[in-house]
Amino acid sequence: MSGQNQNQNQPMPCTNQTQNLMQLPVMTQLTNQKNFDLSTSTVFNVNTSHPLIPNSQEYILYRKYVSIHSEDRNILKYPNSAEFEIEVPEDITNVAALRLVQWTFPSNYNTFSALNQNITMTFKINNPYNPNVNGVTDVLVQKTFEFLFLNQDKNFGIVIEQGFYNPTQMVTELTNKFNNSVTVELSAYFVSKIADTTLTPEQQEEYRQALAKLNLTGGYTNFIIVYNNVSQRIWFGNVCDGFVLTNETQAFKNIVVDNFICATKQTSPDFSDWGLPENLGLTRCNAVSVNSISLTNFTELSTYNGSIVPRFFYGDVFPGDNGFWLVPKVGLTGSVVNWVEADYKINFMGQSFMYMEIEGNNCIDETQPYNVSEYTLKTNGTNGIANSSFAKMSIPTTPISQWFDRDSLPYKFYNPPAERMRRFKFKIRYHNGQLVNFGVFNYTFTLEFTVALPQILRNMKSTPYPPLR
Repeated sequence: MSGQNQNQNQPMPCTNQTQNLMQLPVMTQLTNQKNFDLSTSTVFNVNTSHPLIPNSQEYILYRKYVSIHSEDRNILKYPNSAEFEIEVPEDITNVAALRLVQWTFPSNYNTFSALNQNITMTFKINNPYNPNVNGVTDVLVQKTFEFLFLNQDKNFGIVIEQGFYNPTQMVTELTNKFNNSVTVELSAYFVSKIADTTLTPEQQEEYRQALAKLNLTGGYTNFIIVYNNVSQRIWFGNVCDGFVLTNETQAFKNIVVDNFICATKQTSPDFSDWGLPENLGLTRCNAVSVNSISLTNFTELSTYNGSIVPRFFYGDVFPGDNGFWLVPKVGLTGSVVNWVEADYKINFMGQSFMYMEIEGNNCIDETQPYNVSEYTLKTNGTNGIANSSFAKMSIPTTPISQWFDRDSLPYKFYNPPAERMRRFKFKIRYHNGQLVNFGVFNYTFTLEFTVALPQILRNMKSTPYPPLR
């Protein structure tokens, strides 16, 4: 009994349940107190959907500007300044609209480049001058005819320097490249014959003399290519050999180039910019040279020392030539000049627009270059892209220069306003999808954020002063 009484007299351990029981009478007393008004309590009720401070449902719109420079990017992660990601200094909240308002870009692009697939061209010499018919015994002329006759179906190829050209620079480049292409092949032919043990020493010596004379005269120099400043067209000429500009092979060359240049795979197929011949005003079809024998009804023909040749009547092409830019080669009896006039004017201007993309914020729908594919042939649907870009910027100058512009019309509208914006990913490209190559040149642009600031409800009581009586 004494043990039981001793246990009953010991205090009970305190638990959560006993604590709640101990607090219950206090809470009951508080809730049962008279004149206790919860509405007058200074404790805010946070378990409500109503804001603590009423919103007036009115907003102030103001414009916040952010200046972005391409050199501020992580160059290790984004070596190409045409595509990079950047974070602005602070969060921009409640964005109602986004627009490009100012930009500065360098004009340093290459109109002709491997990426544009317009630096290659091919041609054939299908009707070489025959010295045997005309009684010419010069060893170089004889051996040159031998080589050209055996290679009438050979495509001679040229690759021009990448960059930007004016018309005079282009025709000079083409003239030298055309002649050099034949010179290289002709020299290699002579060297192979000199080393050919099946030939007699006398025959080998003939090729050796031909090679020496070829090097002495500066190689094959029969091609002359000029630019007509009035018609703005390029003329291809040869003083004695008939030729063909094999433009039909350009499509096959572009496919081969695609396998070596991965960047071209990002571009869309294009029927317009298909190669160097297009920039020179030629069509996709082969262009066969003509001469005075095959063509007599031609307004640009004139007579030079008894030979019918093309002539530019507006003035000199080369100083003192009086417009006679293509005449028969001296010493080649019976030779006639051959020429091709481009079908269209030259197109050296390059791209006229470039597009800015901001990932997740594009607002411009864009059509795509037409191409022959299963989709375009069998459907009537468009191959355009919705929300393809954020801004469209014109390229008003040619290299090398820098241009400034402002106030892009398109804008991205957010409804409801974007809650928070901080990180952006940019891409600068052309219409065909090719990234703009800025090289080491930097550029900058400014974004305009239209921000909606919510306003607090304010009750204003106005009292005139002095008081009205």
